[in-house]
Amino acid sequence: MAAQAAATTFNGNLKKALAGLRRINLEGLRWRVFDAKGQVLGRLASQISTVIQGKDKPTYAPNRDDGDMCVVINAKDVCVTGRKLTDKVYYWHTGYIGHLKERTLKDQMAKDPTEVIRKAVLRMLPRNKLRDDRDRKLRIFADSEHPFGDRPLEPYAMPPRKVREMRPRARRALIRAQKKAEEQEQGGNQRKGRKREGKTEVAA
Repeated sequence: MAAQAAATTFNGNLKKALAGLRRINLEGLRWRVFDAKGQVLGRLASQISTVIQGKDKPTYAPNRDDGDMCVVINAKDVCVTGRKLTDKVYYWHTGYIGHLKERTLKDQMAKDPTEVIRKAVLRMLPRNKLRDDRDRKLRIFADSEHPFGDRPLEPYAMPPRKVREMRPRARRALIRAQKKAEEQEQGGNQRKGRKREGKTEVAA
């Protein structure tokens, strides 16, 4: 009954959201919820790939699929740094001669933001036979609604972002710019002082 109630409140594509769930052995797995709102795409995908492979468990083995279920919400509010919205391009080929298609990240976010996170996570996973099983454990939703409200969900706390110190070359450039600005200010003040002295001499 709880599952049916959660499914009725979900307004998205229920068939797509529950696809392949029966093929997963859910016994002993945790349901981790990732809130993508305001998160950087690459940093979020790296955390999801770690959990979905089970690398955060002491029982991790590369030949076993011990990862937890990952539910990602608010995929439409994910962020990127720099100019990736216009510069990052997805390519695919239809198979016909000359039919190389491309789509920018901005257009993909407008079309289907869930595929942006899915591609980022899948490209961080090893290319082996466990990849399809791990893909089934990843459930991404554009909004905050999902049909898994009856499951024992655990919100995932993203680690604090470590701000990297400024590189030596950039630090030296910043120091030079600050010194140049100070010298220009001092030179302007000296010119104003000379003009005032000249005016006082003329008045005298």
